Amino acid sequence: MPSPISDHTVPWPDDVAADYVAKGYWGGVPLGTLLREAAESDPDATALVDAAAGVRLTHRELTERADAAAVRLLDLGLEAGHRIVVQLANGWEFVVLTVACLRAGIVPVMALPAHRRTELAYLASHSEATAIAVPDRLRDFDHQELAHSLEVGLVLVAGDDVAPGSVDLRAVCGPSTDPAADRARLAAIPISSRDVAVFLLSGGTTGLPKLIARTHDDYAYNARVSADVAAVDASSVYLVSLPASHNFPLACPGILGVLLAGGRVVVLPSPDPVRAFATIATEGVTHTAVVPAVAGRWLDHAASVGAQELATLTVLQVGGARIADELARKVRPVLGATLQQVFGMAEGLLNYTRLDDPDDVVCATQGRPVSAGDEVRLVDENDVDVPEGEPGSLLTRGPYTPRGYYRAAEQNARAFTADGWYRSGDICRRTSGGNLVVEGRDKDMINRGGEKISAEEVENLVYQQVPAVGQVAAVAMPDPDLGERVCLYVVPRPGTTVTLEEIRDAIGRLGVARFKLPEHLVVVDELVATKVGKIDKKALRLDIAARLAEGAPA
Repeated sequence: MPSPISDHTVPWPDDVAADYVAKGYWGGVPLGTLLREAAESDPDATALVDAAAGVRLTHRELTERADAAAVRLLDLGLEAGHRIVVQLANGWEFVVLTVACLRAGIVPVMALPAHRRTELAYLASHSEATAIAVPDRLRDFDHQELAHSLEVGLVLVAGDDVAPGSVDLRAVCGPSTDPAADRARLAAIPISSRDVAVFLLSGGTTGLPKLIARTHDDYAYNARVSADVAAVDASSVYLVSLPASHNFPLACPGILGVLLAGGRVVVLPSPDPVRAFATIATEGVTHTAVVPAVAGRWLDHAASVGAQELATLTVLQVGGARIADELARKVRPVLGATLQQVFGMAEGLLNYTRLDDPDDVVCATQGRPVSAGDEVRLVDENDVDVPEGEPGSLLTRGPYTPRGYYRAAEQNARAFTADGWYRSGDICRRTSGGNLVVEGRDKDMINRGGEKISAEEVENLVYQQVPAVGQVAAVAMPDPDLGERVCLYVVPRPGTTVTLEEIRDAIGRLGVARFKLPEHLVVVDELVATKVGKIDKKALRLDIAARLAEGAPA
């Protein structure tokens, strides 16, 4: 039996929580109930489209399937407060299962399709999960076999090849046989709006991701206020092509924000421009979210074939990393949509450019806080506020920024101040208009196309698996497509040699996510150090940037 989640979470102080309620940020209603109420406003309107699977569901059908799935999960032995690791590709099953969990009080732990044994075993253990949901196979990888080897408990599988011992997730998420009975059973479950609704994953710098406990109150507000600032309403059609388990396409406004507004969600397995453009045209997509690398590919594709298929697209959100100003300026003239820059974090704070902002704000800043309840400070190394216009480390508190990670006292002592400010690790400056400009990171992290990679984790893996490595430093290498890639500086042990292929093979055999594998190697005689003897990561980043600029990175 897993321990109660509340035993390991850091609550907002009572007076702060009362203030958030009084100001209307927290509504006191569980997310699952809010979603059901939203569906009732126009139950016969289309809510969910999975063109790849040939599935189209109305709001009524989605709600009834989710309720039926919630009841079936309870019949399988899960209970409110239990945790389920969700590692699913973008598809209708992800949406139905997520809503089902919210209805039943079961807490999804949002893993990524790219995760492998190392990450999944950690997430299952740390969250005390009693179930896992996976595809049968995805891109020639057997997720079902891996899931069973973790010995988590219940294994739910989405796909055509459901092995003995697995539970058919598509059957679990199938039509209801008695919607009224399902609804009545779920209504009897005591779910508080202060309960944890979902676990998101951090992009932390110290090894494996930390779990971010988002409550029904704060995550509903996160989704609703994001929908407002993106002008999402019941007429909106939102395309999900980024991994749906990320905070950005899940609730910024994402799947949850669009469903709460009564709109339509369209899911695609990838943001490939050919498929995405065709889907936008077919479904009349009005909103979507991409990372800068995808925005670049879409701009290139539109420049070569035209953007006629994007006639209905009104808002293109770009986040996950800072988009280059020159790319940002191309979005409206090339794609015909309004660019909305999104700078945020799964830990809470969201900044958006507004749809009526002037071009210089939209294209050269990362927006301003979405909520009047957001508190933001930019500070120096002594936590002293920097002068206006100067860069500083971003600290934040607010009605959707939790006060600590789950079961992580040591990390919380570093990441949060005693009075509840979250240290984001972002270096920003604030313009006279209140917009933030992201200047970089003060943490040792690599942002590969929106996926945050801990340099420390990569280094530890290399030390563990490659005996020929005497010293190693992982740093961010600039990349025009993904923003950054993982570059290794290595000092081999005397009398040995080491290659990038050897390192990638050795780490890969551990079963880590492929996006963490190093993509460039620089072999050196020694690693440059600071005056106090630490490896000088700043100097190494400058060095690889110079090598690339000279056209000779090796």
